[in-house]
Amino acid sequence: MIRKSLLALAAAFTVAGTSIYAQDIIKIGAIAPKTGPLAGGAVVTQWPNVQLWVEQVNARGGLNVDGKKMQIELIEYDDKTNPGEHIKLAQRLATQDKVDFVVAPYGTGFNIATAPIYGKFGYPMIAVSAITDKAEELTSRYSNLFFTLGTTTAFVDGVKEILVEQREAGNIGNEVAMVNVADAFGIELADRARELFAEAGFEIVYDKSYPLGTPDLSPVMKGAKDSGAKAFIAWSYPPDSFGLAEQAIIEDLDVNVYYSAVATSFPAFKGAYGNRINNVLGAGGTNVDDPVIAAYRKDHLDVTGKTADYWASANTYASLQILEQAIEGAATLDRNVVTQYIKDNSFDTVMGKLSFENQVSKTFWSVGQWQDGVFRGVKGSNVEGAVPVRAKSGWSE
Repeated sequence: MIRKSLLALAAAFTVAGTSIYAQDIIKIGAIAPKTGPLAGGAVVTQWPNVQLWVEQVNARGGLNVDGKKMQIELIEYDDKTNPGEHIKLAQRLATQDKVDFVVAPYGTGFNIATAPIYGKFGYPMIAVSAITDKAEELTSRYSNLFFTLGTTTAFVDGVKEILVEQREAGNIGNEVAMVNVADAFGIELADRARELFAEAGFEIVYDKSYPLGTPDLSPVMKGAKDSGAKAFIAWSYPPDSFGLAEQAIIEDLDVNVYYSAVATSFPAFKGAYGNRINNVLGAGGTNVDDPVIAAYRKDHLDVTGKTADYWASANTYASLQILEQAIEGAATLDRNVVTQYIKDNSFDTVMGKLSFENQVSKTFWSVGQWQDGVFRGVKGSNVEGAVPVRAKSGWSE
């Protein structure tokens, strides 16, 4: 389904009473899940921020391209959480819709799977939902591909640091229960975690993977509980982050460190489980005390009617700010020139000043924690505002 920005279309009619039949337009393509297992994440963090950005840019008169104001026309499709469908739709965006630029896909596996098709057409692709240690290999192959969340190693390092700190504080021992979703994201994180945790002297006493979309995670949580480990780590996606938390509450999982990855920072996560998830750790985070983040969150709610999550939402919006500033800074719609501008410059975003070293950002949050009703950043790289980690203690309201 194609959705064209109402503001862009409205601009095609009259300005100051003068009829306009040819309007300068920038076509932006966006493909992400609206259905399928990953839709629950994309409809919270990806789609609302695309809407927010397009509406804000068009309300300002459009993007300034070499002195010419150009409205955005958004063309969007549902990939149904199917990489093959995404690739077909990407081909359509490039050859039939002839979009000028694209929003990067949702999810690590999708960013990796679609890199060749977007690279073929030279679209700058700012991946905001992809974490991989293959970033250097991929960026050397695709000069248009950028990563904003760092690498798998950096991501796991944040969790490892917390485990070490909590062990030194006497809150946990060396035993860790670890589970992962069996896709590119979860498998790579679990593989690297086994190595880094072992190097730090931890023993993974329970190690279990499960398919994406697994409806019943009770056997997984029962196994973790039976292991007796005081630390539980889940490299999880939105559906399972919720399912695992539900089972942890049912089982009254006795741990002092509980970490689940994507969607732990969603407002709906707290909405579902209330104060039971106090001191639960999860992927990402932001400096919620930053006035820039506060203003962004207000705009997000005002424009979309939805509350932004505490990590991926702002990252997604930041990637669109980078694209906006690169197009205006390069003063052209030439994708090669815009891509080079991204490589050569830094950008002011809601996540701070961002730039790329070999097409990988070195500024990112890796771990956050629910503390007294707010998900706060606790670990990251080159970030400000991290707060101390608290030990988990029970699942009561």
